[in-house]
Amino acid sequence: MSETTSTREEKKPPLNGRRALPPNNSNDEENEVPEVDPFGLIPRGFNPKDYLRVVDIYMFKEPQEINKQQHHTDKYYNPKLIVRRGQPFQIQIDFNRPYRPETDQFWLEYLMGRYPQRNKGTYIPIIVGNVLKPGEWGAKITHRENNSIRLSIMSSATCIIGKFRLYVAVWTPFAILRTRRNPETDTYILFNPWCQQDAVYLDDEKEREEYVLNDVGIVFHGNVEDIKSRSWSYGQFEENILDACLFLMDKAELELSGRGNPIKICRVASAVINSRDDNGVIAGSWNNSYDSGVAPSAWTGSVDILLEYYSSKQPVRYGQCWVFAGVFNTFLRCLGIPARLITNYSSAHDNNANLRLDFFLDDEGKVDTRLTKDSVWNYHCWNEAWMTRPDLPVGFGGWQVVDGTPQETSDGMYRCGPASVQAIKHGHVCFQFDAPFVYAEVNSDIIFSRMEKNGTQVIERIDTTHIGQLIVTKEVGGDGMVEITEEYKFREGSDEERLALETAVMYGVKKQTTRDTTYQPQTDIDMDFQVQKAVLGNDFKVTITFRNRSRNTYTATTYLSGNIVFYTGVSKSEFKKHSFSAKLEPSSSSSFDVVIKSSEYMSDLLEQASFHFFVTARINETGKILAMQKATILEIPTLRIKTKGELVAGKEMSVIVEFTNPLKQTLENVTLRLEGPGVLRTIKKEFRSIPMNSTLTWEVKCIPMRPGLRKLIASLNSDALRHVYGELNVQIQKP
Repeated sequence: MSETTSTREEKKPPLNGRRALPPNNSNDEENEVPEVDPFGLIPRGFNPKDYLRVVDIYMFKEPQEINKQQHHTDKYYNPKLIVRRGQPFQIQIDFNRPYRPETDQFWLEYLMGRYPQRNKGTYIPIIVGNVLKPGEWGAKITHRENNSIRLSIMSSATCIIGKFRLYVAVWTPFAILRTRRNPETDTYILFNPWCQQDAVYLDDEKEREEYVLNDVGIVFHGNVEDIKSRSWSYGQFEENILDACLFLMDKAELELSGRGNPIKICRVASAVINSRDDNGVIAGSWNNSYDSGVAPSAWTGSVDILLEYYSSKQPVRYGQCWVFAGVFNTFLRCLGIPARLITNYSSAHDNNANLRLDFFLDDEGKVDTRLTKDSVWNYHCWNEAWMTRPDLPVGFGGWQVVDGTPQETSDGMYRCGPASVQAIKHGHVCFQFDAPFVYAEVNSDIIFSRMEKNGTQVIERIDTTHIGQLIVTKEVGGDGMVEITEEYKFREGSDEERLALETAVMYGVKKQTTRDTTYQPQTDIDMDFQVQKAVLGNDFKVTITFRNRSRNTYTATTYLSGNIVFYTGVSKSEFKKHSFSAKLEPSSSSSFDVVIKSSEYMSDLLEQASFHFFVTARINETGKILAMQKATILEIPTLRIKTKGELVAGKEMSVIVEFTNPLKQTLENVTLRLEGPGVLRTIKKEFRSIPMNSTLTWEVKCIPMRPGLRKLIASLNSDALRHVYGELNVQIQKP
C-alpha cells in the first residue's frame, strides 16, 4: 500500500458495526459544501456566470429590524439572525439579474453539524412555493423588485434548536451552483413559547415576559421562619451566552437530532450543569473552604460562570444549590424554554428515598451524628421548566422539576428531572424522571428515635409537617414572593393528601411503617421553643416553653444543643451545650431563657450564619422524651447602592456601593462584585481589610447600553462574612 493511501485511511473517523456515520453531536463542527456540484462531466463551454447567480443575501438581523422584533429576540447581544421556530421570518436575495420563475430554479439549504442528514433534521432543503403551511418548513416569495426577491421562510415547530448554516443553491443543466460559506448568514433557531404548535407554548403574555424574557430574578433563601431574598442576574441575552448554552449541549454529547425535544435537553442539561461525572459547568462545594475558587455566595449572576466555562472548558469553582439553579435558569430561558427558580423550605435529603428522615438520639437525648445519615436542608433551590409531556399520559404536561444540584444519581449520573409537578402532587411517581426523589424532598416525615440497651428502637417523636412546608418562587412582573406549595401537595392532613401518599407508596416509594417499633409519646405535656431575631455579632436568647396539661407535677431534665450548620442541615460544630432541670406545675405553662453570646458562635460561623437548635427534655417521672428541632438565621447587614449623574443610555454615570462593618472584628480579604445586565458587565474589586465600624465606599463609572428598568446587583465576600448583598432598580432613559 502506498504512503498516500495509508494516511488517507487513518483520517477516517472510527466506524462501529452499528452505524454508518459517526455520532453527530456538535453544533460547532462543519462539513465542506461544494460550490459547484456537477451532475457528471461538465462540457467545455460551460460558464457558471451565464446563469442566475446570488450576489448578496440580506438577513434583516438588526435588533430594530422585523425579524428580531417579531420573534422577541431583539435583546440578544448577538449580531447574527436569531429566530424562533414555527414562525415565519424574512430574508432578501440579490441576484446578478432579475429572477425569472419560468426558467430559473433555486432553493435554500439549512445545515447543522458535520454530517448533515435529511432524515435527522440536520439537512433541510427548502423549495420556494406559493403558500406557507403553519409549523412546517417552507418558503414563498413576498416581493420582487429589479434583481432582488424578498422571501418569507417558515421553520418547523418541532425543528432542532441551534445554529444553522445557510446556502442558496441554483440549478443549471450541468451542475448545482451554491453560495460560498458565509458565517454572516448563520441563523440561530430557538424554542418558541409564542407558537401554539411548539412543545413549550405558554399562553399568557405576562408569563412569557417573566419566564422567557426577564434577565434578572430573585433567589429566596434563609429558612421558613426567616425568609431572605437576593437578586440574581440571569443575563441570557448577554454577549456569547447563547453560544455558551449551545456548547453545553455539545459537551453533554446530545445528538443533534434530539435537540428539538425539551425533555431531552432538560435531562442532559441537569447533568452537565454540575461537574460530577462529566466535567460539567460548576463544581459544588459545601465545606466552607473555597481556596482556588469563588465562594458560592459571591456570585451575583450566571454570565461570569458560563463565559468562564465556555472559554476554559473546565468546571468553575464553586457553587451551591442556588448557583446551579441560577445557571440552569439562564440556560433554559436563553434557548426559549420558559423557566423559573423554585425554593423548597425544609427540603428533605433522604439518602434512601423511604419518605422518612431518621434522627437517632443517644441516651442523653442528643442527636447521634454517627448514625444519622439523612439531613434537612434549610432550603433547596431547583428549577421548573414548562413543556408538554407527550411521553406521559394526558394531564402531566406544564411545569416540570429539573435540578442541576448533584444530590443523588439517576440512571448512573448526577441529574434530576424533568419530573411532572402534577404527577408529584397526585403521587403518580411511576412516571419518568426521578419523581420519587422529588416527592421525598417535599413529603418526608422526620422520625426521632432512640435505641434501648436491649436493641429495641423507641420512637420518641414523629414530625409530619416540617418537610416541604413552604415552596415559593418569584411573582410574575414583580420582585415579591408567591407561594406554590399547593402545586406540589394537598393540604396537610386532608383526605387527598393521604390518597396521594397511598398512591406514591403503591408506585414504589418506600414508606416504612412504625409498627415494628414502639411509639407511645408523652401526650399531656407540650414543649416548644422560640429563637429571638438577632443581628450577626450580637447576643440573643432562646426561650423554651412547657405546657403541663395534667394534674401531676413533673420535672423535666432539659438539654439544649446549638449547632452551626451548613444550609444543607449538615452540622459543622456544636457551639452551645446547656442543661437544666425544669419543674412543671400542674395545669400551667412555664418558660426558660437560654442566652447565646456572640463570643460563643462568631469564631466558627459559616457563611449563611445558620444555626440549628435541638431541645430534648426527659420527663423524669415517666422516662418519656420530648424532642424538637429548629433552624434559625442571623440578620446579615446589606450593601447600599446609589447612582450619581444622569441615567441615560449611552452616557457615563456613576454607581456607588457602600458598606459598614458591623462586626466586633476587622474583615480581611474583602471582595466586592457589581453587575447589572444592560448597564455594566461584572466588575470585581479587592480590599485588604475593613476595620470594625468603618465604612467602605466604592465608585464605578459605566455607560449603560439599554434604556428601560434595570437592576444593579452587588455582593460582598470576606473570610468572616459572606452572603452580603445589595441591589437597586434604576430607570435608564432613552437618549
